[in-house]
Amino acid sequence: MTVEGSISVKAVLLSGSRDVEEIYIDKTKKSKDFQFIAREAEKRGVKTVYLDSDGISGIVNGRTHGGIAAKVGERKYSDPELLFRAERPFIALLEGIEDPYNFGDALRSLYAAGATGLIVPTRNWLDAAQTVVKASAGASEYLMTASCEEPGDAVEVSKKYGIKTFCADRRDASPIYEADLTVPLIIAIGGELRGLSRKITDRSDGNIYIPYGSQFRNSLSASAASAVCAFEIMRQRQQKDAG
Repeated sequence: MTVEGSISVKAVLLSGSRDVEEIYIDKTKKSKDFQFIAREAEKRGVKTVYLDSDGISGIVNGRTHGGIAAKVGERKYSDPELLFRAERPFIALLEGIEDPYNFGDALRSLYAAGATGLIVPTRNWLDAAQTVVKASAGASEYLMTASCEEPGDAVEVSKKYGIKTFCADRRDASPIYEADLTVPLIIAIGGELRGLSRKITDRSDGNIYIPYGSQFRNSLSASAASAVCAFEIMRQRQQKDAG
């Protein structure tokens, strides 16, 4: 599979999230980013191939590559317990998101707000590397990620590490701004259509919801909900640290 664009190529190369087999650079373009990527590739023993514009376009789909692409392997995953051992866990669990762009955009917000890890079902969008890496601006590659056949089982294991799980679900929920999100936690967010599975909700420590400023009765997209939740977690933790 391939990823394209300097942000995406830099992310897969620097993060070590995937094996990078080759990098392709348009030899007619001059860029400090390209020079940096080529140097880093050489340090890591990754071959850089210089091609003309038609050669690059023949490797990738579309016209948004900007003159650089990389051939990469499958996403590498961590054991969930490595995520739970983080110094101050802020872990996102995403389930049932139907669209890879929505999924990637959610990861962008989560990583920007300081998430330390990600739990996803085994069947997830991370294999759609080109779309997700670009939609997440590379964040999908930097987040330590565990892939679980049953994410609800990971939630159960997390309890022995003192980690609480909050589900973004309006049923019997408290407003997000009233919940204590400074504790070690998993924030579980489901897709707009299916939501979260019972194996996750039944093992959670409570539900939280995002109050609206209107009578709108539908859910936010998973990416929007992720952004609101992630930055509220960040805000509360920064406020607590400030004393």
